[in-house]
Amino acid sequence: MANTYSQIYIQTVFAVDGRLSLIRPEFKEELYKYMTGIVTNSRQQLIAINGMSDHVHILIGLKPAMALADPSRTSRSILQSSSTERNGFAEDSVGRKGMARFLTAILNWT
Repeated sequence: MANTYSQIYIQTVFAVDGRLSLIRPEFKEELYKYMTGIVTNSRQQLIAINGMSDHVHILIGLKPAMALADPSRTSRSILQSSSTERNGFAEDSVGRKGMARFLTAILNWT
């Protein structure tokens, strides 16, 4: 189909095992860089990353050629390779019109 356009954004939330406050300020930036690298190496676009001491939110823009299962694979990759043990994650999807709400929420986490 000529001139087809699609854009899906996925918000993924990673929770630390037992929701313990293990993400300390002194290595938070390094953890975010590591997670950013995994998303980038998966050829997806990282829109935002932020969180608190017990969880991290990331917002990913999927490319049109990307399979919808790929964000889950990326999430599992982060979970399996992270040095901080995690016990779960959740994903939500949103279109371009609703993306601003996700972005605002993620960027306002302190």
